Amino acid sequence: MNYPVTRRTVLKSAAAFCASGLVVPPAAFGAEGRLLLAETRTIEVLGRAATVFGLTGVNGIHGVRLDAGERFDVTLENRTAEATSIHWHGQVPTPEADGTTETGYVGPVGAGEARRYDFAARPGTHWMHSHHGLQEQALMAAPLIVRDAEAVRADVQEVVVLLHDFSFRSPEEILEGLTGSATMDHGAGHGAPMDHSMMAAGGMDLNDVEFDAYLANDRTLEDPLVVRTERSGRVRLRVINGGASTAFWLELGENRATVIAVDGNPVEPITGSRFPLAQAQRIDLLVDVPAGAVVSVFAQREGDRARTGVILAAPGAEIPKFDGMADVAAGPIDMSLEVRLQSTSPLASRAVDVRHSVMLGGSMSPYVWNLDGESWATRRKLEVSSGQRVELQFMNHSMMAHPMHLHGHHFQVVEINGKAISGALRDTVLVPAMAAVTVAFEADNPGRWLYHCHNLYHMATGMMSELVYV
Repeated sequence: MNYPVTRRTVLKSAAAFCASGLVVPPAAFGAEGRLLLAETRTIEVLGRAATVFGLTGVNGIHGVRLDAGERFDVTLENRTAEATSIHWHGQVPTPEADGTTETGYVGPVGAGEARRYDFAARPGTHWMHSHHGLQEQALMAAPLIVRDAEAVRADVQEVVVLLHDFSFRSPEEILEGLTGSATMDHGAGHGAPMDHSMMAAGGMDLNDVEFDAYLANDRTLEDPLVVRTERSGRVRLRVINGGASTAFWLELGENRATVIAVDGNPVEPITGSRFPLAQAQRIDLLVDVPAGAVVSVFAQREGDRARTGVILAAPGAEIPKFDGMADVAAGPIDMSLEVRLQSTSPLASRAVDVRHSVMLGGSMSPYVWNLDGESWATRRKLEVSSGQRVELQFMNHSMMAHPMHLHGHHFQVVEINGKAISGALRDTVLVPAMAAVTVAFEADNPGRWLYHCHNLYHMATGMMSELVYV
């Protein structure tokens, strides 16, 4: 499924849709907002058919795209055979509209049911994914793009790339291979054999699941998405790491790109050719494709040679074949970009009202992951009050990195391993093995909010808790 979207392609799609004689259902646009379908679909991976989930608008676009000023007014219709709950990752609605069930505000959307969500949309490159069971691994995910006024004015060609790790096994089989049991939130390994694990220097664990393929917009490098550039040759690349358990290095080789946003939040521009991207993180890159040139944008799994990617090509440029394996394995993703990032709209300077520390713990064998030594069932809740400036320190006492996500808020990275920085605004931050990262945020969205590791199998076996307003 192709994701490149510009003002021109939207207009062309609308014209083609009208010319076809098809009528857009009233629920697609209008008083009841847009219709989003949770459904099953079939894709081809490495020559084999695979049945996966999907989140599709009635106009065929994967996910949701909004322009500046538009509300997120979406009716989710569940056309699958099982219940689901879709989290609007990066958005900051009230907690009952967050698309989660763990905090008790709402139940899941049952098979054949529909639910409407209506809130002010936060601009940026975001995404949506299931927060119900292990559906995220089965590709129940899609982009959620809200263009700000500046992006609309710029009218630059935009390409959205959603990365996935893919397995022909069911998510339940994967979890059972890791823990010896498909039961979630227990985290006891019982000595069962786990999936493949790669080790970095110093004994750090990198990957706890060996996948069959890595996808960029549902495609491997055997048949990658090729995007022909428009006349200017400039592309705004919105990359989303939707991998359930995989961190990637974005590699442009000899070409260069400029980082202009992370997790949907603008940053001071940084130019480079290699960028780390943890699970659930997003990055916006400006890429210039010269006349006659081909620019490959690879996403290579950390600790491995395996990669996927998309190809940006000038009109008429010949497209070579690309290998799904890099020449050498990539090292672990790191904080080399994080320490350089600076928000264009940092938090206002003010005193911190409350500080919390959370210890990230666990191991690969037995496969047990936790926060402060507790699983979800016995979680330690973090308490804050409305109006407070909060600092939250994540201390990783395990040998594996954890991408930590806080629902309902965006935070600023203010300290890495004891060194103060004025970093980027994010909603998901990587905490490397045996490292400490501190973030700060305004307590301005009352309710109960999840925070958790965005490695799906770490979260499923207990690495999740909640932030509670009192």
